[in-house]
Amino acid sequence: MVVLAADQFVKHLTIEHLPSEKAVPVLGEFLQLFYIRNSGAAFSIGADMTWIFTIALSAVAVVIVWKTLGVRSRLWAVVLGCLLGGVLGNLTDRLLREPGFAVGHVVDMISMPWMIPAIFNVADMFIVTGMISVALLVVVGLRLDGTRERDHAKDTADADAAGQAATSAATEG
Repeated sequence: MVVLAADQFVKHLTIEHLPSEKAVPVLGEFLQLFYIRNSGAAFSIGADMTWIFTIALSAVAVVIVWKTLGVRSRLWAVVLGCLLGGVLGNLTDRLLREPGFAVGHVVDMISMPWMIPAIFNVADMFIVTGMISVALLVVVGLRLDGTRERDHAKDTADADAAGQAATSAATEG
């Protein structure tokens, strides 16, 4: 909820105080504010298919909520919460902003022209960092229940060894 609130608050400030489609330097060319409404995805891809992004964001939000039902790891809970907040931030724009329900344009305002030629928002930052964090958690083997993948591998190896010992004892006896 914090991520969603922060995203929508920054978007409100952007709409109220920034000129449309005019760069406002914050740190020169390094960081600029640039208010634009984006009907598409990253780099305005699919600008004519806004409703598809609404469906996709809705599906992603449902999957994240479903996955959180089994979370026992505090780290996974934080990562999924941040990811969900970002998804809901952009979904809120798609549902409630002009030009209309389910085809609304996302408010973007952060520009770093030296790095990437894209303009993004707070929700986008949490989506990207959330997905990177998910990938890292998977790579290090932390499961949603808080256990480690290596612990499960050890338990499986121990169970296999015990099963083999029991089989050997049964065939010898």
